[in-house]
Amino acid sequence: MSTSDPQFLYMILVLPSLFGLTLVGDGLNKIMHEESGGIISITFGLIFIGVVVFAYIFFSSYLTPQTG
Repeated sequence: MSTSDPQFLYMILVLPSLFGLTLVGDGLNKIMHEESGGIISITFGLIFIGVVVFAYIFFSSYLTPQTG
């Protein structure tokens, strides 16, 4: 599978990013309603999004065919 394939983009970037954004949104909702655990959800969501960004950089730079 190439990094330019739509399946790669969907599996590696879109779905995990949506999950991370869901965690951040849930954390914000908990903070707004003064429930416990909001900061934890936001933290894990941001970590998850950071891992997705790192995975994209890793796969786009190390799995592209080297020409030359």
